[in-house]
This record gives sequence, structure tokens and C-alpha cells, in this order.
Amino acid sequence: MLELTREQEAGFGLELATKRQEHADLDAAIHTLTNSQVADRMLIQRLKKRKLALKDRIAQLENILIPDIIA
Repeated sequence: MLELTREQEAGFGLELATKRQEHADLDAAIHTLTNSQVADRMLIQRLKKRKLALKDRIAQLENILIPDIIA
């Protein structure tokens, strides 16, 4: 298991919070565009792809910060 310094943990925590906010913002944007009459399908697909990449990074950061503990 990799031990993190306080600075590393704080950096990962800040990145995690930023990625979660960006993910939520993209979700809202996708929802708004999907419900609009003039939605650009390519733009929506790009936003969904970016949202999925963010979800993957969030999972990585959570695994780093909150390791599985075998009981």
C-alpha cells in the first residue's frame, strides 16, 4: 500500500472535489441540452464522453484516498 504525505492527500482531495463538481456541472449541462429544442447531438456526445472520463478519474482518486480495508 502506498503511503501518502499530507500534501499528497490534500492535493488528491482537492482534485477529487474539483472533479466531482465538474461532473455535476456536466450532468446539468447535458440535461439542459437534451431537453432543449436545438440540441447538438455531437456536443452532447462529447460532453457525455468527458463526463465518463471524469467518473473514471473520480473512482481512481477515491481508491487512492479511501483504500479497501479487508476485515
